[in-house]
Amino acid sequence: MTAALFTTSIKSLPLLASGKVRDNYAVGDDRLLMVATDRLSAFDVVMREPIPGKGKLLTEMALFWFAQLDHIVPNHLTGDDPLSVVTSEERNQVRGRSMLVKRLRPLPVEAVVRGYLAGSGWKEYQQSQSVCGVVLPPGLKNASKLPEPIFTPATKAEMGDHDENIDVARMSEIIGPKLAAEVREISIRLYKTAAELALPKGLIIADTKFEFGLDSDGTLTLMDEVLTPDSSRYWPLEQYVEGVNPPSFDKQFVRDWLELAYVGGQPWNKRAPAPALPRTVIEHTAERYREALRCLTR
Repeated sequence: MTAALFTTSIKSLPLLASGKVRDNYAVGDDRLLMVATDRLSAFDVVMREPIPGKGKLLTEMALFWFAQLDHIVPNHLTGDDPLSVVTSEERNQVRGRSMLVKRLRPLPVEAVVRGYLAGSGWKEYQQSQSVCGVVLPPGLKNASKLPEPIFTPATKAEMGDHDENIDVARMSEIIGPKLAAEVREISIRLYKTAAELALPKGLIIADTKFEFGLDSDGTLTLMDEVLTPDSSRYWPLEQYVEGVNPPSFDKQFVRDWLELAYVGGQPWNKRAPAPALPRTVIEHTAERYREALRCLTR
C-alpha cells in the first residue's frame, strides 16, 4: 500500500481550516489551496487510520466532474497550478491531491439531491411517506428509483456534529427565496446530468450533495468537492436490485463495520474516539474508491 497522508504541514501558507478530509490554506486574499488528505470520517467522526491514496482519488474524481458540469454553473477552480504556491519541499504533500480555488462566501446549506430512496431517506419514508417535506408515492421500497429526483437540503454542521435535514421553506428563510430557488434548480440539473453520464459506465448515482458559494460579484458558484464517493452514494448497476441495499462504492463498508464494532466491551456510540479500523477494512475501502474512479473514467 502507498504511504498515506493523514495531515498536512505546509508552513509557507497560513492554515485557515482543517476539516474532516481537507486542509485549506490561504493564498493571498482571493484564493485557497485545498488539499485532500487520506482521512476518512464516518458518522461525523474522523477515523484514526487513513485510507492510502484516498485524497488523490477524490481530487481526480472531483476534477473530472467539474469539467463535465462547467456548462451548467461556474465552479471555484482558478486553473492555476497548486504546485506553484508552495515550496519545493512541500510539493509532495500537494501533488495530485489539491485544487487552487477562488475564495468564496459559502452558503450555510448543503444541496442534497436524491434520485433513489436510500439511507436516512428510506428510514423517513417508512414513517411518513415523505422525505424532508417532499411527499412521495406509496409502495416504494428500499433503493427504489424515485419518479423524479428530489431536492432535500440540509444545514451544515460544525465538526463532530450531524447535518440537519431541512425543507426548502426553511432553506429559503436562511439564504432567501430567490437564491434558494436557484440552488434547487441548478442542483437537480447537475444531478440529472451526472446520473445520465454515469449510467452507461455501469454506475448508479443514488444521491449526492453539492456545496455552493457566492463570488465577489454575487454569482452562484459550485465549490468544495463534487460527486465523489465521500459526498455521493454510488451503486454498481449490474448488482442493483430494488428492495435491498446494493453494495456501494463509498464508505458504506466502513459504516457497516462500525455498526458492529465494540469499544471497551460496549457497542461503539458513534463518538470519538472511533474503533481502530482493521487492515482488511482499510484495504477494501481503498479498493472501492479506486473501482468507482476506474468505472467513471474508462
